[in-house]
Amino acid sequence: MSAVTYFEAIVVGALQGVSELFPVSSLGHSILIPAWLGGSWAHDLSMGGESPYLAVLVAMHVATALALVVFYRRDWVRIVRGLWTSVRDRRVSDADQRLAWLLVLATIPVGLAGLLLESALRDFLGKSVPTAVFLALNGVVLLAVERSARAARRPVPVAPVPEPSEVTRDFSAEITMPIRIIRAEEAADRRLARLGVGEAVLIGAAQILALFPGISRSGITMVAGLRRGLSHEDAARFAFLLATPVILAAGVLKLPSLFTPANQASLGPALVGSLVAGVAAYLALRFLTRYFETRTLTPFAIYCVVAGLGSLAYFLA
Repeated sequence: MSAVTYFEAIVVGALQGVSELFPVSSLGHSILIPAWLGGSWAHDLSMGGESPYLAVLVAMHVATALALVVFYRRDWVRIVRGLWTSVRDRRVSDADQRLAWLLVLATIPVGLAGLLLESALRDFLGKSVPTAVFLALNGVVLLAVERSARAARRPVPVAPVPEPSEVTRDFSAEITMPIRIIRAEEAADRRLARLGVGEAVLIGAAQILALFPGISRSGITMVAGLRRGLSHEDAARFAFLLATPVILAAGVLKLPSLFTPANQASLGPALVGSLVAGVAAYLALRFLTRYFETRTLTPFAIYCVVAGLGSLAYFLA
């Protein structure tokens, strides 16, 4: 039986950590890259049969999820505390509690779909040609939502600024109250907590489409968020928060498959690849959270269309 080598694990780990969070489909790239390279890569990194590749990918998914937890650790502390106090007090009275329940409810559809459909869809569609088609389709969807979002934008009238003489006022004699500074992340979570339950569930359910190899989990979730009126920054944040329990739960559920006797030779490469995946995911998060403050999905969309159509032409030639 083939075993994943250390070099293959390092390359795939870096690819997994980045592409899981970039809206370009990690599963799609995990299928297409070995097919492109051919030779021992196509043999060792095969999704079919008794190849250890899938078990190694599971370990890398767990590492990616842990990177998400570490990156959003302060936010997850607030969210988990909000869920606990909500259950304890049997009420939802603040933004953290409401966001916690929105995340729980929005995770249910993809959790059920993953248990029922993931293996069947991966076995049936986890080949180079269908994956290339879905990757190109992923790009088309990203482009379409960006075009509709751009068309929906309207110039916002700017109120005239009063002259200094109109706003001069002496506050020295007035009583002032201490003001708690709210972190940008807390402000974003308050905005997300204003989503309706149905809206949050629909955004979370969009992750089901990521079961198709080539469709990006983060990308399709951001698309659903943008369609519900979220900004790029908030849509990305909600997508990453939603992905954390899904990736972590799926990975932990399947991780025991890595420790079977048949996969013993791949344990070392899996560990090294997972460390690389975790670091790559953390760096990708740092980049993307800043990127989506001012930029859009368009570059990723163009890449997916070009890579998908190029791969399709190559594999059909």
